[in-house]
Amino acid sequence: MNVQWYPGHMTKAVRSMQEDIKLVDLVIELLDARLPVSSRNPDINRLGQGKARLILLNKADLADARENDNWIRYFKNEGAEAVLIDSRKNTGMGDIRAAVKNACKEKRERDAKRGIKNRPVRAMVAGIPNVGKSTFINSFAKKAVAKTGNRPGVTKGKQWIRLSNELELLDTPGILWPKFEDETVGLHLAMTGSINDEILPKQELGLAIASFMKESYPGRLNERYGLDEAGDEAKFLDAVALRMGCLKKGSEPDTERAAALLIDDFRSGRLGKISIERVDVQ
Repeated sequence: MNVQWYPGHMTKAVRSMQEDIKLVDLVIELLDARLPVSSRNPDINRLGQGKARLILLNKADLADARENDNWIRYFKNEGAEAVLIDSRKNTGMGDIRAAVKNACKEKRERDAKRGIKNRPVRAMVAGIPNVGKSTFINSFAKKAVAKTGNRPGVTKGKQWIRLSNELELLDTPGILWPKFEDETVGLHLAMTGSINDEILPKQELGLAIASFMKESYPGRLNERYGLDEAGDEAKFLDAVALRMGCLKKGSEPDTERAAALLIDDFRSGRLGKISIERVDVQ
């Protein structure tokens, strides 16, 4: 399944980020804990060179706890501060301020040598669509200061948010990159909802998720649907449609609806805690 999606407003957003990044001390990059590699925009990584960096692995509650720990070690070995969070449930928020201080240690030391005191850290919050940036900002600020939504592309413009005398955040639109060189990246992003569902072939995506689950988490589909998951994925999707009452006229299985149900179960955690990408296979 080849996925390519790059709305026009993202080109403008990249240009804006090139200008705005000159104004900040720190780049806070939100990644999806289930796929830290595929959810890391190489443009953001490139633009953030030379700035202090903080990695927030969001939606950690939906990922394997063991893999979460492996990814934290992975990023720390790369020299980056990294924190596991669940912005919807406020999990991990208490660790972020200390991580910001650690990430900006050199900046604070430079300020002190110049006699600059109490200047707030200015941080850009960046990430791909639907990774949870605005939800994170609202949770971190403890008030609704950023617009949120459950579809990619809600944040359209930049927004400065002063959290305290020590920290200011710049919210930016979610940005994908113009072309996925690896088709697997596009598929992984589609699986977690970072690409607009309206352009995706739902049945293909449902089949891809079924195939992934059978290989990486055998038995989970059987636990959820009470069906034998062995064999052909298309036949399994037909069986899900019949079992879950997704029917067309004449009691024919509606595989489009069954695929949508499977996709939603996968994304919401009803199929269990899932890590699509693992450190030992990178």
